[in-house]
Order: sequence, then C-alpha cells, then structure tokens
Amino acid sequence: MTRGPRPFEAAVTGLGLVTAAGVGVKATWHAVTGTARPGRVDRHPELADLPCDFMYTVKGLDAEAVLNATQLRLTDRFARLAVVAAREAVADAGLDPAVWDGSRVAVVIGCVHGGLPFYDEQHTTMLTRGARRVSPKLAPVTMVSAPAGSVCADLGARGPSLAVSTACASGTVAVGTAHQMLRANACDIAIAGGAESVLSRLMIASACRLKAVSTRRDDPLTACRPFDAGRDGFVVGEGAGVLVLERPEHARGRGAAVRALVRGYGASNDAYAAVAPHPDGAGVEQALRTALADADVAPDEVGHVNAHGTGTELNDLVEAGALNRTLGDRPAVTSTKAMTGHTLGAAGAIETAFTVLALEQQLVPPTANLTLPDPRLPPGLDIVRDAARPTAMTCAVKTSMGFGGHNAALVLTRA
Repeated sequence: MTRGPRPFEAAVTGLGLVTAAGVGVKATWHAVTGTARPGRVDRHPELADLPCDFMYTVKGLDAEAVLNATQLRLTDRFARLAVVAAREAVADAGLDPAVWDGSRVAVVIGCVHGGLPFYDEQHTTMLTRGARRVSPKLAPVTMVSAPAGSVCADLGARGPSLAVSTACASGTVAVGTAHQMLRANACDIAIAGGAESVLSRLMIASACRLKAVSTRRDDPLTACRPFDAGRDGFVVGEGAGVLVLERPEHARGRGAAVRALVRGYGASNDAYAAVAPHPDGAGVEQALRTALADADVAPDEVGHVNAHGTGTELNDLVEAGALNRTLGDRPAVTSTKAMTGHTLGAAGAIETAFTVLALEQQLVPPTANLTLPDPRLPPGLDIVRDAARPTAMTCAVKTSMGFGGHNAALVLTRA
C-alpha cells in the first residue's frame, strides 16, 4: 500500500478499570485472560418478576471509603465508578494532579443512560410521598455529563470536558474524540473512557420487552454467549474504563512509560434503524476502513480484534461479516462481554483497555461461553475460545456498534 503522511499517535500511558470481572486493571485482566468464566452475575430482588432478573455487578468496591462526603452526596453510582477508574488511570500514568497544568488536561467520558437508578428512586418518592419530597439534586446527579464533570472536579482537570453519548459505541467514540483533541493540540493530556450503572427496573423491563437481553434465568453465568449458536441476547453490566492519552512529545518529555499507541479512529452511522444494525454491515465496515486509513495501516497488518460481540443474534452476524470482509481470516477475534457484561456506554472504553493489554502482553483473551459457534458466521473467522491465546501482533483493532446506527473503530499499535 502507498503510505501517506505519518499518522498522529496518541500515547496511552495509563489504564483504570472497575468491572464485574474485578476492581482494578490487574484483577480484571487476570479474570478476563485466566479463567474464561464470567465475572459477578447477580440476581436482583427488584427485577425478580422480570424475564431477566440478573446483571453483572461490580463487587469489592467500597465507594464510601474512597470518595468524600460531597462526592457521595452529589453523584450516582455511574459517576463514582468513573472517578475510581480515572484515579487508577492517572496513577498508572505516573501523573500528579497536584502539579500538572490542569488547563491542558481534557476529560471525555462516554455514557448512555446516566443516573437511571436515581431517577427510579425519585419517581417512586414523588408517587408515594409527594413532589415536595423529590430531591433537588436530580439534575446534577443523573445527567449524562456527570462522570466527566466529577472526574474534572476530582482531579483538577480544567481543559475541555465532554460527555459522549452515542449509545453502546460511546466509550470507543470518547477515546477517538480524545485522540482527535490531542491531534488538534487542544490539550496535552486526555482522560478518556466510559461509565455506566443501570440497575433500573424500568430500563431492564423495557429491554425485556424489546427482546434485547437474555432470559436464560436457569443459568445466568452462561447467559451472555457472543457468537454462539445458542445466544439469545446480551446481559447488562455496570462498570467504568478510563485511559490516559497524551501527545507523544508530552509523554516523551516527562519520560512516561507508553503502554500502546492509539493511531487511528473512524466513526459512521448506518442511517437505517433505531434498534438494529443494517443487515449489510456497511456502517461498521465504513468505520473500520476509516480508522485503518487514518492510521495508515493495511488490513493484513491487524493481528487482533476486540469485537463488539454482544451476544445478540443480528449484531454478532453483521459485525462478523464486516470484520471478515475488511480484515480477512488473519486476526484473532474475541468478545470479552461474557466476562464483564454489556456495560453499554462504558463497553468500548473497557474493551479498548483490554486491547492495550493484549498488545502489551501479546495475549488475546478468550470469548467465554462460546461452546458452539453460529454456523452462519464466516467460516474463516478466527474467534479465540476456551483459553487465552499467545499472539504475536503489532496492531489491533477495537470495534463498537450501538442503537441509532452508531459505529466506531480504533486502531492501536504496540509502543
């Protein structure tokens, strides 16, 4: 292929993760690569009479012990998860908010639903106790921009701050937007990711009616089955993933350890339907080809794909076809959602962190719960299953899809 101008490479210097598979990067990655068994899938009493009464839940995080009283009073769980993940990412990057130039630090956090649990609680309060008992904090606690604002306040980041909400592509778009902001020299450091926590009876009831979520109540641990012939929908999860990206000269100037490079980004829209991807997969393929062109990377250079892989019938088939047409049979493909649940607006960021770790450690996580691949998948698609696979690679891709036709893709390379 003819090489163009050198692409912009954002240095990934820090990672932070809070997921049902583990609290912290080390614990989460160990679970995702070491056990091939799902994280915490819990039944919830408030969902007891619904076709799906379970979701992936973060355990082992005592937010009250790490956040101050003001933060606890003015945040719902999704924003708290973002703050905890951001703190880990910033510490991992070796950055000290006490001494950095906060005006050159941007924050971009993806989220879909905001504080739905608090909405549910306050709606019940109004119905049972009257309007005068409704909390005046409803707006600041539940707004989709709460994680970005909370991270800025916690870390003293005074540069541009954005809330990205492009359905389940939000976390990937957040990282891609941060890449673009760094390239435009709008900041030196970008704290980018996603956060979500939607233990909401209303939301889960609606998802059940839509037939989007699994109803495998007899065995919730195996309910999320990406690419499997027996899949019947995704399983909701809560969590947060945050990456620290820096302009390469900024990272070099402070002697930072670079974990990987974000080299290309692409996004598109199917312009087709609110809750289903276009069956031809042209939208996600366009996002992927745009990302490859942005990175100046040929398809045969890609060694690994962390796929969106939700475990819904149409999404898996559409994405698999687009990956196979664009990249061929070479890349080792995985979906990690059976380990974390589908964390909606956080998914793309969590899975981008996994892609960084895969490049760094030359190891592709398995697709848990994949026992019988759907025979309609492209026959050459190389889906990693059963156990993590050592894989020599210099380049990897993260793809995401979402309601409303949103698609996004990132190209990452080894440092």
